[in-house]
Amino acid sequence: MNTLSLYELNSLVREVIESELSREYWVEAELSEARENRGHCYMELVQKEEGTNTPIARASARCWRTQWMMIQPHFERITGQRLHAGMKVRLKVYAQFHEAFGFSWIVTDIDPNFTLGDLARRRQEIIAQLKKEGVFDLQKELELPLFCLNIAVISSENAAGYGDFRNQLADSGFAFHTQLFPAVMQGEQVEESIISALEHIYNLPFSIPNSQFDAVVIIRGGGATADMSGFDTLALAENVAQFPIPIITGIGHDRDECVLDMVSHLRVKTPTAAAAFLIDHAQRVLDRIEDAEQRIVHASQTQISNLKSHISNLATRIPTLFSLAKTREEARLEQAMQRMTSSIKRQQERERDHLSTIHYQLSTLSSRLIETQRHRLDLLQQRTASLDPQLILNRGYSLTTHNGKVVRNALLLKSGDEIETRLSEGIIKSVVK
Repeated sequence: MNTLSLYELNSLVREVIESELSREYWVEAELSEARENRGHCYMELVQKEEGTNTPIARASARCWRTQWMMIQPHFERITGQRLHAGMKVRLKVYAQFHEAFGFSWIVTDIDPNFTLGDLARRRQEIIAQLKKEGVFDLQKELELPLFCLNIAVISSENAAGYGDFRNQLADSGFAFHTQLFPAVMQGEQVEESIISALEHIYNLPFSIPNSQFDAVVIIRGGGATADMSGFDTLALAENVAQFPIPIITGIGHDRDECVLDMVSHLRVKTPTAAAAFLIDHAQRVLDRIEDAEQRIVHASQTQISNLKSHISNLATRIPTLFSLAKTREEARLEQAMQRMTSSIKRQQERERDHLSTIHYQLSTLSSRLIETQRHRLDLLQQRTASLDPQLILNRGYSLTTHNGKVVRNALLLKSGDEIETRLSEGIIKSVVK
C-alpha cells in the first residue's frame, strides 16, 4: 500500500480542484469578518440557517491587492459603506488550494448592487419596525427651544469637524456653550458608543451647571464617507427617536439619508452646516427680539405722544372747565345755604313751639306735684308728731338707755353699768347694783 506525504496529498487535492473547479462562480454569503493586511483583503464567509443565527456553512476568501485596489473604491462609491461583519455580499470567486495554506476562495469581483439592495431592505425593515413601535416621528414632534445655546456634542474628540463646529459657534458672537461627549464615529463600535453617550447626557444630574441641554448634535466630520454602517441600526435609531431632547445630525453623508438621519429632529450634511443652523436659529430669535423691541418702542412713543396731546387738550380746557365748574358749584352752594337756612328756621320754630308746650306742661305738672308733695308732707308731720317720744314721756313714762342704746331687758345689764333715764323733765344717771 502506497503512503503519500502530506505535501503530495495536498498537491493531488490542488490538481483535482484546478481541473474540476477551474471556472469562476458567483456566491452569496454573509461576512463574519473582513480585514485588510498589506493591501490584501481577507474575508470569512458564513451562511446561516434561515430564521436563526446558526451557521450551516463557512469558508475563507481573499482578494489579492492588485484586484482589491480596483474593487474596493468602486464598491464603496456605490454602497457608501466598507466591507464589515454582518454585511451580505455577492462575490465572484474561483477555488484555490495551496499545499502550505490550504483551501480558499479567491475573490475577483464584488457586486455592489446586491449589497446595496440588501442594505436597503434592512433599512426598510428597521424603518418599518420603528413605525410599528410608534417612535419614528417622535423627534420631529419636539420643538427646538427658543434660546438654543447649551449644546451637547457627540463626536470623535480629535475629529476636524468637531473643531470646525466649535470654532464656528465661538466666532458667531452668541453665547453658545458646548460640551463634548466622545464617541466612536466609524466602525462596528458606532452604535454602542453613541448610545452610551446619549445615556450619559440623559443621566446628568440637575445640580451640575449647564447639564440641561437645549439640543444634542451628532457630528462626524473627518470620518470615512464609506463607513456608515454603524448609523443604520435598530438599537441606535430607537435610542435617538425616543430621546427627549432635539437631536441634530451632521454626519457628512451626501448620498443617502441613513436611518439615524431619518429619525433625528433635523438632518444637515456637515458639522459646519449644523453650526450654521444653530447660529441662524439664534439670529432669527435675536431678530424677533429686536423687532419686538422696535415695535414696543414705537408703540410706547405713539402712546406717549397721544397722552401728551390729550394732556395738552385738557390743559387748554381746564381753565374754562374750572370756571364753569366753579360757577356751577357756587350756585349749588348758594342753593344749599338757602335750603339750610330755611330748614334751620323751620326747625327752630318747631323746637320753640315744642319748648313752649313743654314749659306749659312742666308748669302745670310742677304745681300739681308741689301740692301733692305738700299734702304728703303734712300727713307725715302729723304722723311724726303723733309718734314723738316726748309725748310718751309727758304721760309719765321714762326712757332708759345704756351707752346710747334703749334698754328693753334688765337682764342684759350687769352690776356697775351706768344708765341714763330720760323723763319728761330732766335726765337721771344711775349705776346698776
